[in-house]
Amino acid sequence: MVWIYWLISLTLVTIISAQIVIRFKEHGFAALCAFLAIYLGASQVLASRFIIFNLGFYSFYAPAAVFIYPFTAQAIDMINEVYGRKMAHLAIAIAFATQILLVIFIVMVRDLTPAPFFEYEKAWQSLFGLSIRITAASWVAFLISSNLNAWVFAALKEKLARFETLSWSSWPVWLRSTFSDIADLTVDSLVFVPLAFFGVAPVLPLILGQLISKNIIGFLDTPWFVWYKQMLKKEAPNQKSHPLSTK
Repeated sequence: MVWIYWLISLTLVTIISAQIVIRFKEHGFAALCAFLAIYLGASQVLASRFIIFNLGFYSFYAPAAVFIYPFTAQAIDMINEVYGRKMAHLAIAIAFATQILLVIFIVMVRDLTPAPFFEYEKAWQSLFGLSIRITAASWVAFLISSNLNAWVFAALKEKLARFETLSWSSWPVWLRSTFSDIADLTVDSLVFVPLAFFGVAPVLPLILGQLISKNIIGFLDTPWFVWYKQMLKKEAPNQKSHPLSTK
């Protein structure tokens, strides 16, 4: 069932994103920013639960957020593809600001006195009890890795642009999405885990678990980005460049 939910959610977001960009150009950037913020916020919450990631021949532990966080890389790719690198950096900054607000809201509500009949106060505090170190580590990792993603994607798109004039060639799209996401998800794991857990948990196994799981999910969602690009490409002859688009 996990993979069914994963397929449904990714398919819905891909279709909705493409249709908004195609039909309501002026709202496309805002919609994609919203999806990026939702992915990032969900990852922050879901990261508190650790799961067994089973490959069939090998199992390891990883945060449940590994199923969602790679979607942030795809959302950045979607923005970068249509609006350019500078707008992708802006989207990352907006998403980061939403996470600061999320933490502020959680801390604000956490300090309120619970009602005497609320039976789940201990569980709630355990779930939303924020570690300053882990939160700071996730913020630093996101800013570094996501901005790297935007830069790598834009650089590959520019260098391989001449190949996209071939009607049969979609490999440049696969290439820029795959390699930018690998850079993003790998650097995120390499930065986050040592900052968050060095000295309190075995760092190497956690890094390996996140590297493998995030990059597997990130690779598996690449066909949806290619599909997104194909939907946009079908409409391209009838469209003018969007005023927000910038390199």
